Amino acid sequence: MMSKTTITTLKTTLLRVPWAGPPPPNGIMPPIAREFLVLEVGTSGGITGMGYLQPLTGGLETLDACIKELIAPKVLGRDATEVEAIWQSLWASTYWLGRAGIALFAISALDIALWDIVGKRAGLPLFRLWGAAHSSVPAYGSGCWRGLGRDGMIERARHFTAQGLGAIKMQVAHIRPWREDVKNVHAMRDALGPDIEIMVDVNMGWDAGTAIQAGHHLDACDIYWLEEPVVCEDFDAYARIAAALKTRVVGGESHFTRFDMRPFFRVPATPILQPDPMRGGLTEMRKVAAVADTFGLKIAPHCFHELCVHVTASISNASYLEYMDWNDDIWVTPVVPKQGLVTPSEAPGHGLAFKPEILRACRVGGHETVQQR
Repeated sequence: MMSKTTITTLKTTLLRVPWAGPPPPNGIMPPIAREFLVLEVGTSGGITGMGYLQPLTGGLETLDACIKELIAPKVLGRDATEVEAIWQSLWASTYWLGRAGIALFAISALDIALWDIVGKRAGLPLFRLWGAAHSSVPAYGSGCWRGLGRDGMIERARHFTAQGLGAIKMQVAHIRPWREDVKNVHAMRDALGPDIEIMVDVNMGWDAGTAIQAGHHLDACDIYWLEEPVVCEDFDAYARIAAALKTRVVGGESHFTRFDMRPFFRVPATPILQPDPMRGGLTEMRKVAAVADTFGLKIAPHCFHELCVHVTASISNASYLEYMDWNDDIWVTPVVPKQGLVTPSEAPGHGLAFKPEILRACRVGGHETVQQR
């Protein structure tokens, strides 16, 4: 029997959006345009939920094909409020090809859209639906890219602190030698003074030996954390680096689901984890947070503050949100920190909507799948 929340359509829109300003000189992302997959899930009662992906390094057509072939046939006709059941069935049905990568990204887009429907059906923003723990969450300004040079990174950091943010994140590795990176961090500390927190992101750009050698110098700068110092698979290196340094060592943005993060829980040397909502959806991020809380670990999600604020505002072990301002121009109502804090929208669901003119002008593909009757 069809209910008002029966899933009847899945529509994707692939976007290639020009950068609003200069592209980020981070040595990682292609400096062409921002890419998004927007997934709209329609229901028989007229409620539409929206999920989205920003893959950062291409793959839009591949993600779209995965949704069309592996996701849509298994969810059309199901009740959108069965979020957990749908997640589990998609996890099982894509297990041979999935457990990470494209399949998990596709599941995540759907999961975000389903929670949007549930929130709209209940008339509640997601953070209240999940039991609000905070009215707002502190944020740090992210995007002091290595390619900006020393003075450019400091200028970017001051842009964030002038907005009232009490913490910033700067990038090291990939572009220049580590000794120059150390000098940059010292210069940043001298420029900002002792009261601004400084996060340092390696983006998996060092090996353990380099991270320890550089980290001893960075300890003297009183940085807040050293992020992703080595490739994400090397859990032993994470533990070695953490044992050698005074500074917190954090990570998790490149890991998929709580299963992939299991070594972080078994050896809780990484006190703050950074799950990405595109690597398991909101359902999995909340589970990661719950498991982390069991081991005394905190959560500081990777990017997508406009979405992740609903998770962090609903958990007891929230740390910082990463405020990346590079997408403020795409939303009908941008989520911008005020006095260093991000406040979740009170609109039902996640409260996010792409500007219609961007959906029209920047569309480069997509498809619609309709339930067959």
